[in-house]
Amino acid sequence: MWGPLFGPGRRARLQSAWVWGAPSASVLDLSPPATTESSVSTPAPRSSPAQPPEEKKNGTTGQRVRIRIVKKTRVVTKVKKKITHPRPPVTTTPATTLNLPKEQTPDCPPLGLESLRVSDGQLEASSSQSSGLGPHRGRLNIQSGLEDGDLYDGAWCSELVGKQEPQQWMEAVGAARCCRFLLECPSSHGPLVLVSLLGLFMSPGFPTSWNCWCLSSPNKVFPANSDLETPVLNLLPEPQVARYIRLLPQTWLQGGASCLRAEILACPVSDPNGLFPEAPAPASSDPLDFRHHDYKGMRKLMKQVNEQCPNITRIYSIGKSHQGLKLYVMEMSDNPGEHELGEPEVRYVAGMHGNEALGRELLLLLMQYLCHEFRRGNPRVTRLLTEMRLHLLPSMNPDGYEIAYRRGSELVGWVEGRWNYQGIDLNHNFADLNTPLWEAEDNRLVPHTIPNHHLPLPTYYTLPNATVAPETWAVIEWMKRIPFVLSANLHGGELVVSYPFDMTRTPWAARELTPTPDDAMFRWLSTVYAGSNRAMQDTDRRVCHNQDFSLNGNIINGADWHTVPGSMNDFSYLHTNCFEITVELSCDKFPHESELPQEWENNKDALLTYLEQQVRMGIAGVVSDKDTELGIADAVIAVDGINHDVTTGWRGDYWRLLTPGDYVVTASAEGYHSMTRSCRVTFEEGPFPCNFYLTKTPKQRLRELLAAGAKVPPDLRRRLEQLRKLK
Repeated sequence: MWGPLFGPGRRARLQSAWVWGAPSASVLDLSPPATTESSVSTPAPRSSPAQPPEEKKNGTTGQRVRIRIVKKTRVVTKVKKKITHPRPPVTTTPATTLNLPKEQTPDCPPLGLESLRVSDGQLEASSSQSSGLGPHRGRLNIQSGLEDGDLYDGAWCSELVGKQEPQQWMEAVGAARCCRFLLECPSSHGPLVLVSLLGLFMSPGFPTSWNCWCLSSPNKVFPANSDLETPVLNLLPEPQVARYIRLLPQTWLQGGASCLRAEILACPVSDPNGLFPEAPAPASSDPLDFRHHDYKGMRKLMKQVNEQCPNITRIYSIGKSHQGLKLYVMEMSDNPGEHELGEPEVRYVAGMHGNEALGRELLLLLMQYLCHEFRRGNPRVTRLLTEMRLHLLPSMNPDGYEIAYRRGSELVGWVEGRWNYQGIDLNHNFADLNTPLWEAEDNRLVPHTIPNHHLPLPTYYTLPNATVAPETWAVIEWMKRIPFVLSANLHGGELVVSYPFDMTRTPWAARELTPTPDDAMFRWLSTVYAGSNRAMQDTDRRVCHNQDFSLNGNIINGADWHTVPGSMNDFSYLHTNCFEITVELSCDKFPHESELPQEWENNKDALLTYLEQQVRMGIAGVVSDKDTELGIADAVIAVDGINHDVTTGWRGDYWRLLTPGDYVVTASAEGYHSMTRSCRVTFEEGPFPCNFYLTKTPKQRLRELLAAGAKVPPDLRRRLEQLRKLK
């Protein structure tokens, strides 16, 4: 990991590997072998096959390490003076003092460029075109800003343009000392025959004397990417121990400047002199399965949870992907398989974008945790599962995930595996109900002619040739079957919580504040998650890409960030009773397995606290027939001042999320007189009970009596006569 290697002055034995891939991104992976004392124990399961280790004379084994590098070409006209950073002389220590690992693992954890564990201050460069193209942007999968020329252009680029200058470099640095390099500096290298080549320098161990940087030629030269969409993986033939790593572009596009992004893989090794403290490894006290699971592994894990907790779990499928993989859901409740009167239905959905893998693993961890803690009698978990029915869909896009999983966490890139097998972005694939609603509002047709809730699917969306993914249809039918009240859609690539509307009201606007009538409630829900998330509350954290969401509490209106027509959040709100937000869980879409324990700790409390809002906030009750005391299905619950209604379930129960305050609420149903009452929402736990007993209208009573062949009672006959006279 880079933090342990370069942060607090530690070193690591580096098995070098790198990838050169997508435009304006470089990846350098230096995977050192694990040590017997302080190495990361879990190898990543997704990279290329491990090479058999070669026995060395000193008792160590030789294993290659991965470096991923992506190069970007940028043509500019202005040339600035080159900046150099000389280093003071130091001494070297013998190689025998290094605590080298006895066994090597083919995949060591990333040092942390992509996940931002490596700080901007640990990255240096010989020169930069601009502040926005400085070494702080030389991180794998870092994204540029919306405006060119800002601080977030998205890659490191040297200031030299149009010159094949091999002495331009980007470097990762540690403490004030450099480290002894285990690989001798060659005096020269062969002719550069490939289109793009990258040099690598490493300053090794804990020094006692200055070791040359060999600026005339790199220690190793590797091919870079010629296909801008495909990362390239390179391996160092020998494991190395170092604390400084320097990358030197050797050739690039004629007339352009060298630009790159990188990630480095390295296993930490112990400091033999004890000068630097060991960096604590990410850990969790929960006994959970912290690894990435492919489709078979996910299915096996869900089955294990079901077998461990058969009384509170049920596994079911809501449909299949385009490739035929089932969309499995884990239901967790004290009475699984049945909707209980007055018990809300809540869901978490992950994996809509297949390469955003953290949400998938968090839901698999959550179901393990809930099962384990319920068996232990944890009162918080027990209350959750007895007062709600929870549904966990860990992989909405299993086809895309399988593609990403095969590439691995460091090599999958920013978009590979994002879409389903048909190339459809599922988060843009739901029906656009915003446009017909807003047009009806502009024509003053809402709510008398067109309702402000449960908008029907547009005709074009249901045609046989409509481009609707099977995964999308499966989720829509799932929403229709179960009266969900609360949901969160787990994504990755940022650290922020966004809430509806996701689509801008002004046509063609790239971004625009577009709140829902329930904006206060959505802001509350978003703040609950963001305020309980450890990473989002870290005041020292660096922004992921180009926006500092912490300035607004790590929440944002989706449309005010970037417009998303056909999002699941907007569809849930306008087509069902469900309030749904999107949680961007991490800067890194596909964190390494070694980072999963920390990510779980970052999100565990937030996942639980968010669920608790359903059993704490708002009003709930049953709308019943006053005469029969039977529940009334599809009754409308309207709150004065909020232009969005909800409806009752098939047994007459409902839930209406509201922030604390006093509300005037009206229940109405076809064939019944409406009823209005005041309902108060407090900060105390538990939704305020607000039941309604509706009386049938005379016409409705008459219809039912005539249909049953019964006689009309005198009171109803007199009432009907009075109504005729009024007309």
